[in-house]
Amino acid sequence: MWKIYSLLFLVMFMWGMNLSSIKVLVEAVDPLLLNSFRVFTAGVAVLIICMFLGIFRFPKKSEWTVMAYIGAFNVVLHHAFIAIGLEGTSGVNGSLILGLVPLITVLMSVIFLKQKVNVLRMIGFLLGFSGVALTTLTGDGGLGSLSYGDVFVFLGVVVQGFSFVLISKLKADFDPRLITGYMMVFGSFFIFIISQVLGANIGEMTRVIDWHLGSVFLFSAICATAFGHMTYNLAIKKVGPAETAIFTNLNTLFAIIGSAVFLGEVIMAEHIIGFVLIIIGIFFGTGAMEYFLKKRRGKLV
Repeated sequence: MWKIYSLLFLVMFMWGMNLSSIKVLVEAVDPLLLNSFRVFTAGVAVLIICMFLGIFRFPKKSEWTVMAYIGAFNVVLHHAFIAIGLEGTSGVNGSLILGLVPLITVLMSVIFLKQKVNVLRMIGFLLGFSGVALTTLTGDGGLGSLSYGDVFVFLGVVVQGFSFVLISKLKADFDPRLITGYMMVFGSFFIFIISQVLGANIGEMTRVIDWHLGSVFLFSAICATAFGHMTYNLAIKKVGPAETAIFTNLNTLFAIIGSAVFLGEVIMAEHIIGFVLIIIGIFFGTGAMEYFLKKRRGKLV
């Protein structure tokens, strides 16, 4: 089991550093154009890995529509909102808002899957949103410091949470890792079309040929996005969603550290307090607290 935990730790480190990577890349290339190429590269990498794993196959007729529907939220809208949002917010704020992914997923499950919410989870919701409110409103401008970037990053979290609900309702015998690869490849084309409609210059991608930006791009696409998502899905099967979700807290921590180290951003006291509130909120809101309490009482094996 320690091997899975080690891999999860590595993935969270990659995802945390990926926020700083994207932040650097969108300063050189149009965010939507960049993400279309980044997601396409990740999708191709996932499909190639699936071939080596022996799980590759072409989708059935009935699966194309479902895959396109989920991909619209999980790939197109999510990556588009995140790319646009990171261009207009700080790495620290973006990292903390993205830390709400597990909490938002639980909230979406309550709304759309009619899952029950107990007192512990309600406390988690309140603490999590309090943490985000505190961090996004932190700055010299007070309430005015809330930027359009913060709003877009939050929207990216919401649509991703909704996509997870859609994926949980799938009944097709389609390996989630393979679905991920297809959704990334086809979703990247839609992101590209949107970027062109909005006037992005495809020639900007030549800037990624630079060895520095190129290495950052490949790390983001292949290591963080392709390898990261496949490993995370594998971990859910091996150790369960509750324990796996706890590791996403490390994602936020590494992202904040990356913003300070690589982007030179200042971590304020309010950011630290907000981070603590989000961590506690996620721990309560995702049901991790219930899981460990039951396990301690011997109700779970």
